[in-house]
Amino acid sequence: MGVSKSDPIIIVGGGAFGLSTALHLTRDGFTNVAIYEKDDHIPPRFSAANDLNKIVRAEYEDPFYTDLTIKAIAAWKTPLFAPHFHQTGFLHCVSGNAPQKAVETLGRFRAAADGNAQLKPHVVPLKGDEDIREACWQLNGPLTGWNGYLNRFDGYAHSGNALKAVYRAAQASGVRFYLGERGAVDEIVYVSASKGRKSSGIRTKDGKFHPSSLVIVAAGGAVGRLVPELGTKVVAKSWSVAHVHLTDEETSMLRNIPVTYARDLGFLFEPDPETNLLKICPMGGGYINTDAQTGVSHMPGSLEESAFIPEHDEKQMRKLLAHTLPALKDRPLVRRSLCWFADTDDSDFIIDYLPETSDSVVVLSGDSGHGFKMFPIFGSWVRDFLGAGQQQITRWRWKQPKPAGEKGNWGGDVSWRIGESKELAEIRPGRSSKL
Repeated sequence: MGVSKSDPIIIVGGGAFGLSTALHLTRDGFTNVAIYEKDDHIPPRFSAANDLNKIVRAEYEDPFYTDLTIKAIAAWKTPLFAPHFHQTGFLHCVSGNAPQKAVETLGRFRAAADGNAQLKPHVVPLKGDEDIREACWQLNGPLTGWNGYLNRFDGYAHSGNALKAVYRAAQASGVRFYLGERGAVDEIVYVSASKGRKSSGIRTKDGKFHPSSLVIVAAGGAVGRLVPELGTKVVAKSWSVAHVHLTDEETSMLRNIPVTYARDLGFLFEPDPETNLLKICPMGGGYINTDAQTGVSHMPGSLEESAFIPEHDEKQMRKLLAHTLPALKDRPLVRRSLCWFADTDDSDFIIDYLPETSDSVVVLSGDSGHGFKMFPIFGSWVRDFLGAGQQQITRWRWKQPKPAGEKGNWGGDVSWRIGESKELAEIRPGRSSKL
């Protein structure tokens, strides 16, 4: 028997998946929804979506996700989301020294864009530096050997501001928010049931019990601690993020530049006019934080442990700037951090009941570094799943985790990933990570 629209529902996590779910449930008539979030404000600092911007690009090697992103971009243009969506285009290239995997991946992405009737009219081939400068005159670096394409259908979203907007909308719709100490969830509470166990609610770290008919866990990179049954099916992973602080004049000059993505180097965005920050990220295999006893990677317990970037990533960022915007290549990099997310080995999301919990716990996870673009519509999938009573999309069902230690390069089999993942303890300056 499914949950009714008046039953109490607890959502653990106030990031993109949790907020989108709360919004769509209340729009569908659910009247008793609460979000518990351990940070004291939205967007939470622990959320991967607490960020200046995220890429919103529609072309995937898999047409399933292409079709979904096209729907998401239509939703990005609706009143609640439109102020935070910028359809600047996606300039997708490789440099002259790109490894073969990067070249092949670029080719598959371009073929996906060319093969889609809605995207194809927006795709412009770029066969060298002159073509690239024609597409974006602000890129005045050497661009040696660069080639690829520009997809004008794509762009980016200001993720932090989008989360704030949905937070306000959800509050106005009656969603209750418990933040900070009141919202820090320590455990899901279970009682015996005819078929195994059933959740009766949650217990927060202050020792208080909060009853509910359904617990929806949308805890991002921290999901493994609340749902250890995930094992190695979902692990916490991170990539580096840093920013360059520009002058007003530089920010104005770079307005409307497309998201510039060199598949072998990294990517950068149009600078934010409010802060004059230009965000830049390197490409690489990312970083994990494996518990030696369980073999599962967990997000570090404190923000301070992630407030740095490895030397290798800084070199990659500066190389990207040298190729594209050489006047910025020696500027200080500010607001450096590792951005943690929940990664699956196949890049598919998980939207399903936790097995043997009498349909009382739902897991929303596996954003895998590409989930935020779906923010406006993600919650509709959860609504549909609850209405159906089972996950009808096979790839989003619960999958049994592989034995710990079976995979060394976590997520490395995903076709668009380049590089080997490394342990946080190997690259953290001065000390090892605290699990």
